[in-house]
Amino acid sequence: MIKVVVSGFAGRMGNEVLRAIQASNDIELAGGYDPAVGTKTSTVMLDGTAIAPAFRDLGEALESVRPDVVVDFSVPSAVEQNIRTCVGHGIDCVIGTTGLSSDALEALSADIPSGTAVFVAPNFTTGAVLMMAFAQAAAAYFPDAEVIELHHNRKADAPSGTALMTARNIAQAQRRAGVTSGAPGKETELPGAEGARGACIDGVPVHSVRSNGFVASQEVVFGSPGQTLTIRHDSIDRTAYMPGVLLAIRSVAGLSGLVVGLDQLMDLGFGTVEQA
Repeated sequence: MIKVVVSGFAGRMGNEVLRAIQASNDIELAGGYDPAVGTKTSTVMLDGTAIAPAFRDLGEALESVRPDVVVDFSVPSAVEQNIRTCVGHGIDCVIGTTGLSSDALEALSADIPSGTAVFVAPNFTTGAVLMMAFAQAAAAYFPDAEVIELHHNRKADAPSGTALMTARNIAQAQRRAGVTSGAPGKETELPGAEGARGACIDGVPVHSVRSNGFVASQEVVFGSPGQTLTIRHDSIDRTAYMPGVLLAIRSVAGLSGLVVGLDQLMDLGFGTVEQA
């Protein structure tokens, strides 16, 4: 059995991870960590049943239950320190919390001890991974591309990690193919309407929508003379993320160092653009 501590278990995604682990036959919930839980809470509850010990201090959780893996769905402001605490104890991490910058990931990579792995996925849905891969393939043939991502209005970061990775991979694929966009950029924004062209991520416009009614959706709109191509993925429910999370939990022991992207664990059947 793979022993797991869920960091951020009291949140919406953390709660789904608890359910997925409970439904598996090869993964054991060893404990939960969440500083948001009350000081009197000593157990992780699921549907009114106590299923594991709860902790308000991550170091205490690791020393008490000695998990094989920590799954983190906490908050952007805490995730970097959570990772450092885990690798300091020699424990592998599966990170679903977004908001880590490229510089932070690079710094973390240098501090991961030998024999320990940190797996980071901007998106754990298999459909989103395929959407990003299809976008990379299309980028070489379309000079213009824009990313539109739509999430619930409680999401803590914008743009999403998926949108950032998609934009960077599109830009990399276009550079390799020698494709140059002719689309107007931020220089066309009217005074008082700055931001109309979205955030510029490696030259690719990215637009974030936050509203009730959404879970997570993303579309990539490509254009070339006389044609457009739209690639879209929708997550209807948070259960969509769980097969990817469980795959990462089962795979991380065989990894080393920093590994980014669920595509690294999936046999997509065709080449993907190498991560920068």
